[in-house]
Amino acid sequence: MMRAAIYRAFGAPILVENVPRPNLSQIREGGGGGGGVGGVILRVRACGVCRSDHHGWRGHDSDVVSHGLPFVPGHELSGEIVEVSGSSSSKFKVGDAVAVPFILSCGACLECDNSRPTTCEKQQQPGFTQWGGFAEYVAIPHADRNMCHIPENVSFAAAAAVGCRVTTAYRAVVEQGKLKDNATVAVFGAGGVGLSSVLVAKTFAKNTQVLAVDISEAALATASALGADATVRMEVGADPADAAEAAKAALGKPIDITIDAGGFTDTARAALLATRRGGTYVQVGLPLSLPGFTGDHLARVAGHEIHVVGSHGAAPSALPTVLDAISDGRLAVSDLISRELDLEEGAKALMAMDNATHAHPGVSVITRF
Repeated sequence: MMRAAIYRAFGAPILVENVPRPNLSQIREGGGGGGGVGGVILRVRACGVCRSDHHGWRGHDSDVVSHGLPFVPGHELSGEIVEVSGSSSSKFKVGDAVAVPFILSCGACLECDNSRPTTCEKQQQPGFTQWGGFAEYVAIPHADRNMCHIPENVSFAAAAAVGCRVTTAYRAVVEQGKLKDNATVAVFGAGGVGLSSVLVAKTFAKNTQVLAVDISEAALATASALGADATVRMEVGADPADAAEAAKAALGKPIDITIDAGGFTDTARAALLATRRGGTYVQVGLPLSLPGFTGDHLARVAGHEIHVVGSHGAAPSALPTVLDAISDGRLAVSDLISRELDLEEGAKALMAMDNATHAHPGVSVITRF
């Protein structure tokens, strides 16, 4: 048995209970996908508390709905291997400390063949397609293909952030946004992914100017502490066009890359309106719906030749790059982590995300199970 934070109805209290511990046979039977190839069992050492898990708890994620209840959230995790599936895993052994991307690609579909693991047709996702990391143990399929060893000087808490928020930001800003030296970058939504985007933009290119936009003064203060050159407070209910104009004025020059890290109608509209002619708009926040978008927005995309790209998670190849940057001190992920929680506190923190205007700034990580 193991302790896990579990909900038995969408929106119902998330309670810590004793539940059966996962085993390798569940992976072989398809519970983790992929016929058990490279399957491992991890003792979870850290798991982030992310708004995407809140969407799942509220019943807004189709993968969680398809899986069915009861359910254990948590997709941003790191841990220590306690079981390996026979001889099928050649890269990892019992006792290894590993980071886990939340997209576990299969390696056999058309998308994987085309080197696009983030759009894998048969991807598994702890915390969405299977029970996740708000638990003492979790089953991970396709370990050889997806997991990455953690450098000795990188904490489990920092490595958990790498599993989603930081690598998601890396793909959005560097890979999809095509970050270059001297770029101007505006990040709309200063939650975990947004703050990570600020860090990434300041770390992986020279002389970048980075702006953060959010409704929370506390979140903006955190963005400034992480290196944002300017911030703009976006008033709740205000016209997104005003926030866009304020963003352009704050940087004093056209904005090359805009990142909607919030996934809300207002952040998406403001980000698009702030993007310069020929610039790039990256949608990385996952919207539930965008009712404010109209043909006028698409006309702007066409007329200004704005490059609109989606971004979802990160490829396993990004993990070593990001972990090395943390290890050598270039990427200060520890500055993102604002609190470490126990399992009960983590469950309460997830439920508290109902109130977006009072969200805790920075990244919360469960490290006590």
